[in-house]
Amino acid sequence: MDSYIQEKIHKFEEFVDGHLKPQLVRAIAERDKVFEQQKIFSDLRRSIENLEKNSVTNLRTMVNLGSEVYMQADVPDAQRIFVDVGLGFHVEFTWTEALNFIALREEKIARQIEEYTRLISSIKARIKLVCEGIRELLQLPAEKSLPQRVF
Repeated sequence: MDSYIQEKIHKFEEFVDGHLKPQLVRAIAERDKVFEQQKIFSDLRRSIENLEKNSVTNLRTMVNLGSEVYMQADVPDAQRIFVDVGLGFHVEFTWTEALNFIALREEKIARQIEEYTRLISSIKARIKLVCEGIRELLQLPAEKSLPQRVF
């Protein structure tokens, strides 16, 4: 095999290993963070719905003070809650307002998940395309077996 083809193959491999795979890892990590947000809001929605269903007016709970140190807390009026709306800001909501906010946030989160999923698919397609280019440069026959995961 001549050195020009070897150089091309090396550049393609460097592009995949040095650029595309790290991009893929970052995109998957970002999507996982969004999945975590989705779970948090889903849990909050379920908790509020349970409070409403059971007509809870006051509440006794355990509060994490940090470093897994808990303290018992009494909430005399549980009709209003503070919700983290981002950037360190918390807004006081009634249960209905909080459920409306959560629904909007869940829609936004669903769109973010779709965007990251499309990005991940795009990166995987580019990796597959480059790998196919390497296969052609090496003049290897195309595999007709089941598709393999690239990453």
